[in-house]
Amino acid sequence: MARFLLRKLLYAALVMLGVMVLVFVLFQGLGDPARLVVGQSADPKTQANIRKELYLDQPKWKQFLFYLNDVSPIALHTKEGIAEKGLKGVFIGGETKLALKQPYLRRSYQSRRPVADLLLEALPGTLVLSFAAILFATVFGIALGMLAAVKKYRWPDYLIQFGSITGISAPSFFTGIIIAFLFGFVWHNFTGLSMTGSLYGIDPVHGKFIQWKNLILPAITLGIRPLAIITQLTRSSMLDVLSQDYIRTARAKGLSSGRILFRHALPNALNPVITAITGWFAELLAGAFFVEYIFGWRGVGRITVEALEKLDFPVLMGSVLLTAFFFTLMNVFADLLYRITDPRVKIH
Repeated sequence: MARFLLRKLLYAALVMLGVMVLVFVLFQGLGDPARLVVGQSADPKTQANIRKELYLDQPKWKQFLFYLNDVSPIALHTKEGIAEKGLKGVFIGGETKLALKQPYLRRSYQSRRPVADLLLEALPGTLVLSFAAILFATVFGIALGMLAAVKKYRWPDYLIQFGSITGISAPSFFTGIIIAFLFGFVWHNFTGLSMTGSLYGIDPVHGKFIQWKNLILPAITLGIRPLAIITQLTRSSMLDVLSQDYIRTARAKGLSSGRILFRHALPNALNPVITAITGWFAELLAGAFFVEYIFGWRGVGRITVEALEKLDFPVLMGSVLLTAFFFTLMNVFADLLYRITDPRVKIH
């Protein structure tokens, strides 16, 4: 188990390194960062100071090494650099210190705030939305998939399959617009839901409070596609399991249908479903970008779209790295779940 986990973590680190290279190549040097920070009318001396701060006066390969040193959790930093960047972590050494730190994602061109602070403020909203969407998709997807398998080639099966194909085909941004318009505007008096709204609201008396009703529409919108996928996978996997010899033996022994389904068939049919759930959770973090923007949900997706509009490249780079981190983390988590849910999967 330890060797397996170490190998997976090493693979995840290599993936993240590849993403860092890609992010640096795509975004570094686009536009003039000095002008984006201080404006078009800034004097040449101020622009030169900004370029020095961003290492733009160095060769490209040095710029990449400096960037890698900033975003890496294990790095070398001078005392002045630690104070200037406001790094958080454990530092060992003299003038140049070995740092075990929170990755430094630079500062926003627009607000000059640390990008890590901006992303960490927005991350809870995206995580809550993604968890709600995948919970909705998992519960209803497994239930509908089981129902379709049990009622194979009857009207519930045809109806569920038609609905799942429709859900797979509909892009989230289109579904979001339709759902927001119908349930948040046309039928607002009946649903009590709004077209836009975030997780937190501000009350003049009580201060910050959670608005759970604002979660309903974006979570359903984000969960429709994984719901359709999980439904199809559960149906297919259940049909395969229900045709196995040990299921026929269980029926011959007189076990109830419910016991056969939930005790013997479902646990053995969950392996591909778990793959879909863990994979889709990471996908939802990326898919939430447009859904958050449509519903005015304050999360990583919304501030990323806003950063794209303002050419705030450090925020864009940070959000891409954060999303990639969750992708690799969920892949490792999925591999570990295989061992828990299916003893036939061997870990070497």
